Amino acid sequence: MTVEVDMKALLESGAHFGHKTSRWHPKMAPYIHSKRQGGHIINLEKTAEALEKALPEITKIAASGKKILFVGTKKQLKDITKAAAESVNMPYVTVRWVGGILTNVETINRQIKKLKDLERRMASGELEARYSKLEVQRYQEEIDLLNERYGGVKEMTEQPAALIVVDACQDKNAIKEASTLKIPVFAITDTNVDPTNIDYVIPANDDAIKAVQLILDYFTAAIKEGEAKKEA
Repeated sequence: MTVEVDMKALLESGAHFGHKTSRWHPKMAPYIHSKRQGGHIINLEKTAEALEKALPEITKIAASGKKILFVGTKKQLKDITKAAAESVNMPYVTVRWVGGILTNVETINRQIKKLKDLERRMASGELEARYSKLEVQRYQEEIDLLNERYGGVKEMTEQPAALIVVDACQDKNAIKEASTLKIPVFAITDTNVDPTNIDYVIPANDDAIKAVQLILDYFTAAIKEGEAKKEA
């Protein structure tokens, strides 16, 4: 069953409120309905159309068994992005996009290997047996730092088949890397964003947690549908 998009729910979530007209990007003009009190109003019909086009593609990718990388490093969105990714067992980046996660895999894999090795040695008691409490504490701090940077992708063994980005302006570097590698990008795109390198533009308010959560729910539902098809 295809995931159904509810226009009323999008409206109630505040997905239609764009940025001030002075901050808009002209390439977002096709997705803007009107102006109100100095701000742009996003055309939610376009949002629904974009989701109805994007969700079957997400389902198709999930049904193939490939991974979809969730990206959301904006402070107020990182927790819901992480929760969404974990709910469907997908990788995520929610603290900081470290340059090269996609385009410099060799270097990133070295860091992940180091993280896993330190975690293994810490869990086995090897570090505690060999070093002082202060030194063990420093190793733990290094583990925590590496987990902050790479924890969400440390089990990502191959290039993701797609990116879901919850704030295209905040995480433009992730979009740039994906574009370089021709990895399709599905991104929530507010009125201040240049949508040029985004394959599936989802025009919506990226500052409203309720709106972002709703769209993430659509994406995770599409992934679950794809996984169900794979199992069938």
